[in-house]
Amino acid sequence: MADVQGTVADGWEPVRDAFRANLTERGDRGAAVAVYRDGHKVVDLWGGLADPHGDEPWREDTAQVVRSVTKGPAAAVLHLLHQRGRLDLDAPVGTYWPEFKAAGKERIPVRHLLTHRAGLPVLDTPLTPGQALDGVSGPRAIAAQAPAWEPGTAHGYHAQTYGWLLGELVLRVTGRTLGRWFADEVAGPYGLDIWLGLPAEQAHRVGRIADVQAPSVPLSRGLRVRPKREVAEAWGDPGSLTRRAFGAIAPPPDENAPAYLAAGLAGSGGVATARSLARFYAALLGDLGDGARRLYAPATLTQARTEESNGPDRVLVVGTRFGLGYMLHGPSCPMLGPGSFGHPGRGGSLAFADPETGLAFAYVTNSLQKSVTSDPRAQALVRALRRAAAEG
Repeated sequence: MADVQGTVADGWEPVRDAFRANLTERGDRGAAVAVYRDGHKVVDLWGGLADPHGDEPWREDTAQVVRSVTKGPAAAVLHLLHQRGRLDLDAPVGTYWPEFKAAGKERIPVRHLLTHRAGLPVLDTPLTPGQALDGVSGPRAIAAQAPAWEPGTAHGYHAQTYGWLLGELVLRVTGRTLGRWFADEVAGPYGLDIWLGLPAEQAHRVGRIADVQAPSVPLSRGLRVRPKREVAEAWGDPGSLTRRAFGAIAPPPDENAPAYLAAGLAGSGGVATARSLARFYAALLGDLGDGARRLYAPATLTQARTEESNGPDRVLVVGTRFGLGYMLHGPSCPMLGPGSFGHPGRGGSLAFADPETGLAFAYVTNSLQKSVTSDPRAQALVRALRRAAAEG
């Protein structure tokens, strides 16, 4: 039996059972899962190892690199600036960031950055890891880049460039980095262990991520909206938008390196606990049980999860759905139900909210398997969550 620690409220035991099965049967070496319902925590579990190839246990306060799960908290910064009257989502990006107007990008509105419709998922010349982390080269490169398609006419996942696009825009509007703004206005006031730029004093809490081989078990509800061959061909073609989007930093950076964790890449470099990610999404839905007030006004919540992009994704080569900064429930990224919104992280992690049930969910793993938007371990937990919610 896996050593699963933490708490589960009565009726939510199916989530614990699925989490234990992830550790014993589905290849998890170290992970955590948390669930809130109507602002109250009902699941808070962790288990395994903080390093997939080590022997240090995953502890209650272990945090983890969450890759593209980062995009959800990053998007919240833009929504909150809009909610406070500081940012117009329909204004051209160049209104705030004049250099962005180059190469035919004068009319791209802010909302296209959040909906993956800007046509900027790739860079003609990838950045080195050092350039990617210096806070200057990424925004400069994306400002000079010509779109890969006419902005607004299609969507394609901006895997890496999302972070530079949002980060520079927030810096121009507020004078603070996106990570600093999130720390000051969201993470600090709400007691969240979510960092878009990890402080050195928190580095000791962070586990290591590593690629692991998935066990040979049938995968269900995987990334197979189109024939699997098309996805494999896109990943195998160095000139495809898929390979170029995920290869915007070359060679790939060391995601365990202190410099990477500290850089605050808003598209892929966030560090968080499952407990805090679930609390964050719960705060988007409404007031929390400890008296903390909701982050999103009702109109902002509607705005965030209203569908903006749907159909063939030019980068992921499957059908995807996006609201403003959030992936929406669909065949390629199943969440709890049609109204769910959140974001997966390549390799396994997932966090989302479901307004219809009042549920907020987060799963964080250090054992990266070959999944992009739909991981069998996350999906096992979601199915258990759905079952527990229906029975409760």
